[in-house]
Amino acid sequence: MRIGCERLGVTLIHARPYDAPARGKMERFWRTLREGCLDHLGTMTSLHDVQARLLAFLDEHYHKAPHGGLLGKTPAEVWAGARTRVVKESELTVALTIRARRRVRKDGTVDIAGVPWQLDQSFLSGCLVTIAVDLTGTAAPVVEHDGHRYVLRPVDAIAAGKMRRKRPAPAPESETDDATPFDPAGALLDRLVGRPPRHRAPEED
Repeated sequence: MRIGCERLGVTLIHARPYDAPARGKMERFWRTLREGCLDHLGTMTSLHDVQARLLAFLDEHYHKAPHGGLLGKTPAEVWAGARTRVVKESELTVALTIRARRRVRKDGTVDIAGVPWQLDQSFLSGCLVTIAVDLTGTAAPVVEHDGHRYVLRPVDAIAAGKMRRKRPAPAPESETDDATPFDPAGALLDRLVGRPPRHRAPEED
């Protein structure tokens, strides 16, 4: 929220917790809304009826009543005389796009907010990439890497479960024996628990 407001030139001010005077205008609005609308709803249970009553209260009373915080002007008068800036859809998308660094797994997936996404470019497996997420929800997240953009797609759990993966070929026995050093402590532990030895002691000359 802070980054999005800064990109749009909006000042974001938060009131301190448990500081009621810092939220005086907001608290006064809730009181006006409660006394002018909410207390008169009665036994209404339909959301449509509540919405109609709320809009009628705002249009016919709240926006036309003078406000002390507006120096005696009505909200409608202040809004009509204000110089408002119209934010284009493209500007909003850029402002609400966040980026984070993620490492692509070996199966080509990355997690965004706990949701797995699939990357079709297998050459990026294991790479540290930048993920751009559009918070407006109008576009899928993309991977930005070396000046290119790659669109992510939701992981298809059924298709991933049916995918056949190649197992790595076992190393030859001779290479395994040479690559595995003798572990005296491991050999002693194998003898104590009755396991066959995992290592072969080096032959003495």
